[in-house]
Amino acid sequence: MADEVRLRRITYATDAELQQLADVLIDCVDGGASVSFMHPLSRDTALAFWSRVTDGAARAERALLVAEDDAGIVGTVQLVLDQPENQPHRADLSKMLVHRRARRRGIGALLMQAAEKLALESGKSLLVLDTASPDAERLYERSGWQRCGTIPGFALWPHGGRCDTVIFYRELSPA
Repeated sequence: MADEVRLRRITYATDAELQQLADVLIDCVDGGASVSFMHPLSRDTALAFWSRVTDGAARAERALLVAEDDAGIVGTVQLVLDQPENQPHRADLSKMLVHRRARRRGIGALLMQAAEKLALESGKSLLVLDTASPDAERLYERSGWQRCGTIPGFALWPHGGRCDTVIFYRELSPA
């Protein structure tokens, strides 16, 4: 169960944490997740991505949440907090990733709940996301997200071929 998983926010990542984040991203791409990268994803490319993300987290442009078990980081999600001037109430939920060895343990749901709580604490009342994953779609729908529609051929699967993306939103209100 997910009770052995710890969640925390990272604003600065150590080298070890960057390596673990890269492991999660590489595993997801190897497993066929359409998350902006093509297969094979090099460790250098994954590390450069996470360095940019943590730089943005240090500047409070985004929030980076991680899920850890006794072996290290097994999942992550981001909130893109820095939005245009006319959208101060909105954040984008991005890169919900769970390592294949840790799936089906409730980690995605825990990360989603933590991201929504953090969004509210950051003054955000509307979240948006897109996904190409049917498993993620089920998680988002169970979590109260509303499906807007599908954009056909939006991106490429990491092993090639076009994939659709589904757009979701969620209005947040304090408990």
